[in-house]
Amino acid sequence: MINLDYTNHRIIGVQRINNELFELTLERSGMEFTPGDCVALYTDTDKSRPYSIASGANADTLSFIIREMEGGEVSPWLAARQLGETVRITPPFGWFRPGQDIGDAPFTFIATGTGISPFLSYRDTFEKPPEHCLYGVRRKADAFGFDRLQNWCPTQLAVSRENPASQHHGRVTDLLDTLPLDHDTHYYCCGLESMVNEVGDWLQNRGIQLMNIHREVFFHG
Repeated sequence: MINLDYTNHRIIGVQRINNELFELTLERSGMEFTPGDCVALYTDTDKSRPYSIASGANADTLSFIIREMEGGEVSPWLAARQLGETVRITPPFGWFRPGQDIGDAPFTFIATGTGISPFLSYRDTFEKPPEHCLYGVRRKADAFGFDRLQNWCPTQLAVSRENPASQHHGRVTDLLDTLPLDHDTHYYCCGLESMVNEVGDWLQNRGIQLMNIHREVFFHG
């Protein structure tokens, strides 16, 4: 079904990060959102996928970090767009609110791949940093925004398909033992479903209450 509430936003940037990832930047056109929100992006044949907004809430543009999936219905079409064309999007939606609505409680970010997007949005919106950030990628070149995060809060990178000299070689869940564990801390997990579930189970097995574990699963297409 076509969402009749969509609006058209002009493309002002399609920047390749590597052969799989790209950053899509649209005119904001007054759209209001909260870090953690998603919008659905539509193709010209009315196929759509939800993508988390990666830009800050005070930015002039809307940006999205997208993995182009071979045979996908939406991401290859978005990757082929040209400057000046338009993309239809829905109003923002979602319930994932990293670092928000928890008062002065400490918090931690854990992400894989493009699941870093809501955390980049948070970073570019709010001053208070997380206590720690774990970021898992396939290859080091996939680690979009890593330098910005590293200069902002203690951030560890895990690279699963390469063995870079200065980073952990393996899965991001290998680094869970380095997390500060505290019953008052909130843990925000975003990315692959397998990672999100594994981290949630790991935290609960160590006495962290379910209400302090916040999850957002990313799908591609």
